[in-house]
Amino acid sequence: MPTSGSRTRRAGRAHGGADTATPGRTPEALVLLCSVGSAAVTVAQPYVLGRTLDLLLRDGGADGAAGRWLLLSAALLVGELLLDTLTSLFTGRCNATWTASLRSRALDGLLRAVPDRARPFAPGDVGTRLTLNAADAGGAPAARAALAASLVTPVGALAALAVVDLWVAACVLAGLPALALVLRAFARDTGASVADYQKTQSEIASRLLEAMEGTATITAAGTGARERARVLAPLDRLAAQGRHMWVLHGRALARSGVLVPLLTLAATAVGGLRLASGALSVGELLAVIRYAQLTAGIGGAASLLGAVVRGREARNRVLALARVPALAHGTRRLPPAGRGTLELRGVRVVRDGRQVLRADGVRVPGGATVAVVGRSGAGKSVLAAVAGRLLDPDEGQVLLDGVRLDRLSRDALRTEVGYAFERPAPVTGTIAEMVAGGPRRVSPEEVREACRAAGADGFVRRLPDGYDTPFPAAPLSGGERQRLGLARAFAHAGRLLILDDATSGLDTATEHEVDRALRRSVRPGTRLVVAHRPSVAARADLVIWLAEGEVRAVAPHHELWERAAYRAVFAADASEDEAKAEAAAGTGAEAEAGTGAEAEAEVGTGGKAEAKTGEAPDRSATRRSAPEGVRP
Repeated sequence: MPTSGSRTRRAGRAHGGADTATPGRTPEALVLLCSVGSAAVTVAQPYVLGRTLDLLLRDGGADGAAGRWLLLSAALLVGELLLDTLTSLFTGRCNATWTASLRSRALDGLLRAVPDRARPFAPGDVGTRLTLNAADAGGAPAARAALAASLVTPVGALAALAVVDLWVAACVLAGLPALALVLRAFARDTGASVADYQKTQSEIASRLLEAMEGTATITAAGTGARERARVLAPLDRLAAQGRHMWVLHGRALARSGVLVPLLTLAATAVGGLRLASGALSVGELLAVIRYAQLTAGIGGAASLLGAVVRGREARNRVLALARVPALAHGTRRLPPAGRGTLELRGVRVVRDGRQVLRADGVRVPGGATVAVVGRSGAGKSVLAAVAGRLLDPDEGQVLLDGVRLDRLSRDALRTEVGYAFERPAPVTGTIAEMVAGGPRRVSPEEVREACRAAGADGFVRRLPDGYDTPFPAAPLSGGERQRLGLARAFAHAGRLLILDDATSGLDTATEHEVDRALRRSVRPGTRLVVAHRPSVAARADLVIWLAEGEVRAVAPHHELWERAAYRAVFAADASEDEAKAEAAAGTGAEAEAGTGAEAEAEVGTGGKAEAKTGEAPDRSATRRSAPEGVRP
């Protein structure tokens, strides 16, 4: 099986293809076109005005030439106003288009990413990148076009100045290198400052979101003041970074603000001398003074340059989400007659140099229910992620019905491998739409059947609008939301269904009902259940016992119960007697639920035979009544 590094590179290249999709250059080109047009009009105005003034002073416009030049001046003024209006309009559209595009690409990349690779991005950080940073990055193309157009004005003005009077042009040209150095220093220092400022914004947002999620705990503990101080601790640093940014900006404007008047004054002095010598007319003096101002106005590009630098840093932060490695899928499909046999061969997952999972020779027979057991941090969720290919192992292979998961097409994988988690994903539609949403098309009747199987039908019917109640507005407890998440998983169940803490919010009786429905009312297939209660392990056909990231054993629960270390997994927070009582209550509840007096023997005999022979347990076999699965 390829290493995760090679897969990541392939996924990055595949994902990078989507990353290059942009709104195109049309919005930016329109801003540039209108800005350049406005700059051209601005450059033409001083010459036309100077010519008009000379004609009016010479003969009062008696020959009509002054009138024509006066009309041309008015036309240029109206044209400049119109072009500035269009520039503002196209700038707004360009900003909105690029911002929406960046947000869509970042969100798409985040949702398609390997969950384990996206975990370093805290929710608050993601929110900041998709809002503030995306808005700054979306404004960069228009700012870039405006910056390019702003350079047209001084360059054109300098060229026109050289046409009108070469000496004045030489005077202004001598001062331009100083302005260029000011802009260069500003761009260099601003980049690092903006990056630090944006990171601190994200840190505050992440802390605030953490505090909001723990509001109940903070209130109960009376630690509001301490939590407020923790959230706002980076505020002093943010203020210092903000002041530094404004200092850089103000310094650039101040330096250019000194140089521009000096250049203008020098140009005016030289122009006055040229007028006195008869080399310039009054109108030409007016033109050269205005051109000197426009040429020196290159220092005013500092604001646009700051927006471009800020947008560049923000774009890097936003597109970091789009570049999170995604899983590369193959083209194969599963054999139609498969029952969901799951195999893990030489699987190894390493994080930060530490092995978090090692599983070799693990085989789950098709149609079996398997509990994944272990202490906190033993690697249960990692195994669940690897088994359904939410995560690729660094070494080894995972096969479903003999086909490697990394060679399956995306549709084949997600149609046949389903998940239910502790907290179902939020949706904006109704409860019916929430349950129906998934890889399969689910009818309203199938939605209700899935809800009945998950024990959710009763409370859904009691809601004001029943299944048409908007999910975000429904007054649901954590356990009820969890049951709806189970219902959605049941409605889309394929040949492999993985429940990762999906029943943690349910009481024992409801959990047992869900387990019975999972066996009888949901599409047949293999079940992989992350278990914390011995009753769940006792009802399973097999148990995968994890300890310190390694599979310690794969056997029926009643066999593993003979080991003290296995019993200690369930007795970590309770006495051994309490663990036994909970297990006995679970098996007793199963007997009362109608599985018969001999219900539990299959867990022992069928599971044991399965572990040795690799054949699916025969559910039609007679079960023994003695709860061997929980007997110490």
